[in-house]
Amino acid sequence: MVQEFAEGGRYSVVDATGVDDVMARVSRAYPAALVIDGSDPSDQALALCRQMKRDTFTAVVPVIIYVDADDEETAPAAFQAGADEVLSSALSERERVLRLGLALRRAERDVSVHPSTRLAGTVQIERDFAERLQSGQKFAVCYADLDHFKEFNDRYGYHQGDSVILLTSRILRDVVRAHAPDGFVGHIGGDDFIFSVPLEAMRQCCEDILDIFDTLIPLQYTEADQAKGFFVGKDRRGNTYDVPLMSISIGVVTNENRTLVHTAEISALATEMKSFAKTFPGSLYLVDRRTGNDRPGGAVDN
Repeated sequence: MVQEFAEGGRYSVVDATGVDDVMARVSRAYPAALVIDGSDPSDQALALCRQMKRDTFTAVVPVIIYVDADDEETAPAAFQAGADEVLSSALSERERVLRLGLALRRAERDVSVHPSTRLAGTVQIERDFAERLQSGQKFAVCYADLDHFKEFNDRYGYHQGDSVILLTSRILRDVVRAHAPDGFVGHIGGDDFIFSVPLEAMRQCCEDILDIFDTLIPLQYTEADQAKGFFVGKDRRGNTYDVPLMSISIGVVTNENRTLVHTAEISALATEMKSFAKTFPGSLYLVDRRTGNDRPGGAVDN
């Protein structure tokens, strides 16, 4: 049934064996859905579902669990584990196909997930801020923005621009996951991203992101542009100017030296620090060290 549904919807089916294989594949590329065989024994299927939904990076993937018709216990346990849909052999094939299609469409129209990167959107970003405020722990919120992305998009086209956005999202996701398993990565939109990590992981995450970004981004340009380190662009008046290769600016706000009390405060400070970071050339991150009374730039470091 799954194979026929996939062919009709122009999806491809990839078989995975075991939890480790599934998690490795999902880490490389988000699938449209994960269909798990929940027939006896169901413990492994439920454990995999819980692991998928516990991880902020994989929780956006819809999980569908298939159970036997006479199994009255696994279906409610699957929903409790976080499954998005449960299919049973007791259902007609038509109903199973409809339920599977609806589960995928629900995921695609979920406004809290960015459609191109499959990263959490603004709703989940706000939720992460609130949860970190409530935790009472020291944390860092980092606002990442690409420099000269618009000029790149104008020169190379939106398809290449989308590839850069996807590449950036994967750099952030993989670095944060490596250094802060309980971290969070969100996509505000366009070339704007947010990631939140425990305070002690912030510097390593930022430094690795800068290093990897600056290594991979030049490869998105033609060899001629790579060699020059820039290309010639035009402003709105038709004047030519040199456009440097893209860089990434990260503004960081923490609760190390001040008490943060509201998600809107975090958002405003992170935006302010990002804008300040963008006034400097090249890839860098700037950390807000203000206690609440200093002017921007008066107490920052990198």
